Amino acid sequence: MSTIRYGRAVARPGLALTAALLLTVTAPHAFAQSPAPSAGPTLDLADALARAGGADPGLAGWTARDLAAEAGVRQAGVKPNPSLGLEVENFAGSGARSLLDRSETTLSYQQTLERGGKREARVGVARASAEVLRRRRDVRRLDLLRDVQVAYAEALAAEAELLVAEARLIAAQSAQEDVDRRVRAARDPLFAGSRAEAVTAEAEIQRDQARAAAANARAVLARYWMGSPDFKLDLERFFRVAAPAASTAAEPAAADLALLEAERDVAQANVRVEQSRAVTDPTVRAGVRYFGDGGDVAFVVGGSIPLRVHDANKAGIERAIAERSAAEADIAAERMLREREIARLQARLAASATESERLRTEVLPNAIRAVEQVREGFNRGGFQYANVADAEKALADVRARRVAVLRQFHLDQAALDRLTGRHMALASSNLNAERR
Repeated sequence: MSTIRYGRAVARPGLALTAALLLTVTAPHAFAQSPAPSAGPTLDLADALARAGGADPGLAGWTARDLAAEAGVRQAGVKPNPSLGLEVENFAGSGARSLLDRSETTLSYQQTLERGGKREARVGVARASAEVLRRRRDVRRLDLLRDVQVAYAEALAAEAELLVAEARLIAAQSAQEDVDRRVRAARDPLFAGSRAEAVTAEAEIQRDQARAAAANARAVLARYWMGSPDFKLDLERFFRVAAPAASTAAEPAAADLALLEAERDVAQANVRVEQSRAVTDPTVRAGVRYFGDGGDVAFVVGGSIPLRVHDANKAGIERAIAERSAAEADIAAERMLREREIARLQARLAASATESERLRTEVLPNAIRAVEQVREGFNRGGFQYANVADAEKALADVRARRVAVLRQFHLDQAALDRLTGRHMALASSNLNAERR
């Protein structure tokens, strides 16, 4: 039996065509059993997330921000500094006051006394702001893991598209051999051979493009941990999907809601700050006065307190209360939006899983059967090459459609996992490892 060359591999036309036709039909993992372009270890999603989380270059920055927030809490609890004053009276005047020995010198110590819980309010704002920072860090980690999961899904889809392109090329090469044999036997015109050759060339170009796209997708994924793209992907995970259970009621990620609650706490702390500013702070002063004309010394005490004649900070308090109300409303609105988006994604996942399964069980077998019937008729002389090409294209389109549906399924799954915080435990473990 003659052979056809595919890349560096040599395959029998009949066996190669049968293998190509059975792809995605006999079992969900049929693609996964085909050779992968890389000879490295198999990388699953959990490994990819762990590698990317451990190599996150932003961890050091968030550690520094934590230290800055802790310093901000300490600084907020510091009391106002006292002041030291020096006054010289009756100095270089006129008449009897023109003599230097008639001057009076006062050295005083002055301290402002905070009232109304100002210091506690400042510390409350600093602590609430530090909590916001920590929650933003958690949200950012979830966003990073979502991006890695998307890149992993894109890499899987690229590998699956490569297998579709390889199957299309094998089928085109096999059909070209049949056409060439018929042309040599003068059973088909010369242009049939030229057309078959053009289809094969086009399929080879598509295979090369798919191969490059798959390599680039792996490289993009590996950049998340600055590693080598020398790994294999588990395509069984790509093809074996299931719709979410109808009774599953996923909740929004705790990190997202915690961030909104932390921002609300900051707004509440600002209300206390503004209320404390409405309370005046007295200033007390004590000192010693020296009389130059007799050398006597006397103690001096005094103080001052601002008068709330024009500014009682009423508008500042109203603004802070309004901002707190807005933060509380944002929590309710954001929860509703996220629950709606979760429900939408779950419906899309169910639709994609159903479509993929129906394509596999209902459409693909018929498309394969049509190819087999057309090829048998073609070999008997009952059909033209155009019929074979149309049947092969229809089969390739169904396979490509299923890959596209599965790609969207995994992208939606990544979005759903982000909204529900599915990988939060992994994000937290990476942060704890960084702190240690």
